[in-house]
Amino acid sequence: MVQDVRIAKRTGFCYGVREAIDKAKEASSAGKLTHTLGQVVHNEGVVRDLQDLGIQTVETLDDVDRGAAVVIRAHGVRPDVMSRAEDRGLEIIDGTCTWVIQEQKELRRLVEDGYTIVLLGTPKHPEVVGLLGFAPDAIVVDDESEWEAAIPPRKRMALLSQSTQPPWKFEKLAAFMVGRAHELKIVNTVCPVTIRRQQDTLDTAGEVDLMVVVGGRSSANTKELTRLCEIAGTEAIQIESVRDLSDPSLFGTAAVVGVTGGTSTPIEDLRDVAEWILANAGTPEASAHAAELAHAALERAATPAGRTTSLPTPARTGAVSGAA
Repeated sequence: MVQDVRIAKRTGFCYGVREAIDKAKEASSAGKLTHTLGQVVHNEGVVRDLQDLGIQTVETLDDVDRGAAVVIRAHGVRPDVMSRAEDRGLEIIDGTCTWVIQEQKELRRLVEDGYTIVLLGTPKHPEVVGLLGFAPDAIVVDDESEWEAAIPPRKRMALLSQSTQPPWKFEKLAAFMVGRAHELKIVNTVCPVTIRRQQDTLDTAGEVDLMVVVGGRSSANTKELTRLCEIAGTEAIQIESVRDLSDPSLFGTAAVVGVTGGTSTPIEDLRDVAEWILANAGTPEASAHAAELAHAALERAATPAGRTTSLPTPARTGAVSGAA
């Protein structure tokens, strides 16, 4: 039975996601009719929380009334989307992550300098779609099996990455491209938050019997955390939220369980998962003190950089601000 649960450090929203959500809340609290262009995060619970505040998700600018506010999520968008929003008289609230903005600027410069661009990323991911607005002819690759056919030899090539790609894959692609270009420029655009989170997850996986990875089902960085746990030799269960837990037998003979989450996962969700595990799969003593132990695990893991939000909401006032 479970005796202890450890939450990986530096979890919760990454700063890019947090700032985009905060900007949406600020606009709504100011009385503006507020929308987000696409889901602001790959997390259904967070999207529902925003809807409860009157912040609606739209998939196209055509669904936004003139004069309303539209929040650009952390992934960013193509330049023509921004121009169209301005032409339609919408108030643009740019929540593009500062790291993604740097990627966009770097891409623009490399295209102007005549480089053939190779971008490591998931082809239809919102960040990649936005980046292609700055480099329409870029070669987008993902799985290693496609590199040989997709990347032709060129004199001058530049390699960049979607910010949430795993560092090991970027390094491997860089080594492959050495034989593809006479001049190769490598710009490491893997987000440092992604790198630190993966390392913290690996550190935690090395200390526990079982890992629980919490994040949206469509979140690529969450799936990567699960893969890393398994590479480390620690069994991992991936769930979207505490609502996915119903069977205490999943935890078998594990005495110590680790919990980590993707960049779109509120840190409160990790606390709730820890409490459920302790209450339902814990020893009698752990079960009796589940809430207290889960809060202590959150206290040890939470940092200001990992707090879910800087803005209180009716549903979550004080949930993290005191702990982070």
